[in-house]
Amino acid sequence: MISTLRRGLLVLLAALPLMANAVAAPSAHDIIDRTTKELLADLAANKDKYKQSPGAFYDALNGIVGPVVDADGISRSIMTVKYSRKATPEQMQRFQENFKRSLMQFYGNALLEYNNQGIVVSPAKDESGDRTSVDMQVKGNNGSVYPVSYTLEKINGEWKVRNVIINGINIGKLFRDQFADAMQRNGNDLDKTINGWAGEVAKAKEVTEEAAEKQAP
Repeated sequence: MISTLRRGLLVLLAALPLMANAVAAPSAHDIIDRTTKELLADLAANKDKYKQSPGAFYDALNGIVGPVVDADGISRSIMTVKYSRKATPEQMQRFQENFKRSLMQFYGNALLEYNNQGIVVSPAKDESGDRTSVDMQVKGNNGSVYPVSYTLEKINGEWKVRNVIINGINIGKLFRDQFADAMQRNGNDLDKTINGWAGEVAKAKEVTEEAAEKQAP
């Protein structure tokens, strides 16, 4: 009897970490909702400081948003198999870092001008599979409302952002097309394309801004 209880206790202790992970893992909807609120709260409390020191804002932005983004998966998706299979681990890491840094810089600047006019996260969708989406509506400075949709995938039991559609523009596809175009312009020089990626992100920002201006009343 004691032996049976001991075995049962050992099984329970072994299962506790798995049970804790199952309880602690937030839903895709909660991740987007929580991250958005945390980002806006941090921005409201530190906007003046961030305007004086953009680098501090980019670091804060990466600290809040970085953990919920599948940066490796997004980087490989942008490169596509055609180029990622030829890239060395060092090149992949460098592209991932360049991608994250340039994205935080260009979109971070837009956030610094945002006065929290209103962001509404839509109700949760079906999350029974390994892929789902979370929608939100963002009210701009001009009063227009822009739809945003995040695509998330479950990786090792946790939801991670894999793509975003802003005002009808599929950012993942936009970056894939720009990467392929940049490779062609650079004579398939992967290093040159990676090193110049900040300029490609700037072009993407211009495309999304132009689309937003067209929609504005």
